Amino acid sequence: MNADIVAKLKSKFGDQALEFGEFRDELTVTVPKEQIVGVCQFLKDDPDLRFDLLADLCGIDMNTSEKRFGVIYNLFSISKRQRVRLKTFVEEESPKVPTVTGIWMTANWHERETYDMFGIVFEGHPDLRRMYMPEEFEHHPLRKDFPLMGIPGSLPLPKK
Repeated sequence: MNADIVAKLKSKFGDQALEFGEFRDELTVTVPKEQIVGVCQFLKDDPDLRFDLLADLCGIDMNTSEKRFGVIYNLFSISKRQRVRLKTFVEEESPKVPTVTGIWMTANWHERETYDMFGIVFEGHPDLRRMYMPEEFEHHPLRKDFPLMGIPGSLPLPKK
């Protein structure tokens, strides 16, 4: 099945810098951020693939000078019982990715959490605001440069 997915993606998107990798029979496709919405829509709508469930979406911090942040999309086809993982990367100076909430509504909370914890902005998101941290909090706790013990005085703590 992975070969079919690769063939269909290559046929549809040609040489648009899609990269393919496979580990333990699970396919990972690295997609330029400009193409992420189109690739997701195609994987959901194609009648032979039907990746109808966004099982998870999360951020990563590679702590590198280029392509520091990434977003990982774990898709599942219920009818085909098949998984595929998509990855896209952004630069630290402009960590922005288009939203996929128009494809899977479940992306709403996943993208909000990723924004809150990593500072990755999902352009076009209908309600991009913090989930766990206060709106005025200036940091993103899952970034690798965030201190392990937090930043003293950055959050008001409840009084005993």
